[in-house]
Amino acid sequence: MDEFVILARSLISIGLLLLLVMLRLDAEKFGTAEYYEATRDGERPKLRRRVAWYVIGFGLVIALLYIHPTPQRDLYLGSGSRLQAVLGGITYGILGILVAIGFATYRYHRIRFPELWSYPGALLNSTATAFIDEATFRGALLGLLLVAGVNPTLANFAQAILYTLTTRLAAPGRDRYLLLLTLGIGLLGGWLTVATGGIAAAFLGHSITRFAFFLCTGHAGQTKPRAREPEEIEKRRRPPEGWRVIGSRESSSRER
Repeated sequence: MDEFVILARSLISIGLLLLLVMLRLDAEKFGTAEYYEATRDGERPKLRRRVAWYVIGFGLVIALLYIHPTPQRDLYLGSGSRLQAVLGGITYGILGILVAIGFATYRYHRIRFPELWSYPGALLNSTATAFIDEATFRGALLGLLLVAGVNPTLANFAQAILYTLTTRLAAPGRDRYLLLLTLGIGLLGGWLTVATGGIAAAFLGHSITRFAFFLCTGHAGQTKPRAREPEEIEKRRRPPEGWRVIGSRESSSRER
């Protein structure tokens, strides 16, 4: 009877994991994760819809904690070694900050700070999305693959690739640098999870990286295609540097 119960709870946990993966695939509809700034129809996502995505995600993770027989040991749904988690997460976060600065410098030639009003929503989106991502892919998925006897390196690559695909960053028109960044987040997070025995380090580093990317680029997730940023559009509307537009207020003031 006990073995039957354990088997049943394990099968239910797999079902909950599949629901989490499906939820991540539908992030665009809810306007969360990489789609925080605009939904599929181009409008800003409604707060109620975003909160619903977070609540469903947290609810499924909590259900995993209660239903799976050994969630902390097999699914890494815990902090693991706390000292290693803190040190590993901070190191991961510093690396993420450097990558975000490098990307912003390459893409915009400057640090593109966002408007102050957008900070609270972006901070919530960064931390909540990072937690759901880590619990789903570096926690439950990676843990189940290892329990099934999959080679650790292969299991890490498998969860990272699946995670990258669920973000839809491989779709046409998406930034390939962000695709590589997401793949790196998956791989590094998976390695840290196994090394520390929990998802805390991966969650900490992932959260810092996401928020650093927001601070450096002004975007909570996906950057706009080249020549589509507001300042780039405004620059195209202006005359070339050194030209004087006859009849403009600026030219009139200069003549005076």
